[in-house]
Amino acid sequence: MKRIVVLSGAGMSAESGLKTFRDANGLWEGHDVMEVASPEGFARNPELVLDFYNQRRRQLLQVKPNAAHFGLAELEKNHKVSIVTQNVDDLHERAGSSDVIHLHGELLKVRSMYDEFDVKDWHNDLVLGDVCEKGYQLRPHIVWFGEAVPLIPKAITICETADVLLIIGTSMQVYPAASLMHYVKPDTKIFYIDPKPAINSNAQITVVAETATKGLSKVIDMLNNI
Repeated sequence: MKRIVVLSGAGMSAESGLKTFRDANGLWEGHDVMEVASPEGFARNPELVLDFYNQRRRQLLQVKPNAAHFGLAELEKNHKVSIVTQNVDDLHERAGSSDVIHLHGELLKVRSMYDEFDVKDWHNDLVLGDVCEKGYQLRPHIVWFGEAVPLIPKAITICETADVLLIIGTSMQVYPAASLMHYVKPDTKIFYIDPKPAINSNAQITVVAETATKGLSKVIDMLNNI
């Protein structure tokens, strides 16, 4: 039984119909990223930020996991699999994966502005006036730019145990998540699946320039031979 760690990004969910949001100009759905994904943006215009995430939440509830999500869940039958995702959707869980860490938060959860550990499941629109038990406004349970990524230490510990590291659908350009691949053991086999790979193959890394669904199918065949 291999210890497989997966680092997944926006490309993992793109084939389910979820937009990757950020285009070549750094805009998210026509908004500057700092307007809708920073504490300062929320302080300036909370209605705009809440509406942005309400739209994302509605979209998430209308899509389904794709073959790559189900493929990773299937790997649990024969391997110990942990997923560290930059995605804020719940498609890994819906596909059946049992060990998922969300580095950047979760779209279907909200938290109190007063207590960051007061986290609630939330599937409806979130509006001004939705408050916690202590009367403080609720906000999306999302790690915004400029905020700490509290689960990075846990993710590092998990990566250090990997026999195989699968990197799927991420540019490996966003830190600190991009640094995680450097914490694996020297003999850990790394597979990088992305249609526009940002890194090259070498003795340790096998690059598969495919979408998540096609690429994972190929990598699973490779795993059976190592």
